[in-house]
Amino acid sequence: MRRVDEAVRAVLSDAITQGLKDPRVGFVTVTAVKTSPDLRHATVYVSVLGSDGERDDSLVGLRSAHGYLQRRVAGELRLKHTPALDFAFDDSVQRGMRITEILQEGEE
Repeated sequence: MRRVDEAVRAVLSDAITQGLKDPRVGFVTVTAVKTSPDLRHATVYVSVLGSDGERDDSLVGLRSAHGYLQRRVAGELRLKHTPALDFAFDDSVQRGMRITEILQEGEE
């Protein structure tokens, strides 16, 4: 499953950065993909650089480009089923930055 997740992540990263022309989608990084064991559903975790409003706009843009992105996955990967994509915000970067700030405050 890890290889499938990584392959889907690579295809989506390329499709979003180079093929997607939606102006709502800002600087988006695909951080992870979790595919169900039956390959029918995939949760795509993304990190968005910018404000909360830009993050929300980017998620709306990605959800509206769902069909295009799913076709790219189907065209580039040979899978028994092409997973239905669901996009979710990955807040691990913000949590990591907050932990670093707390640790630095503790050192002072």
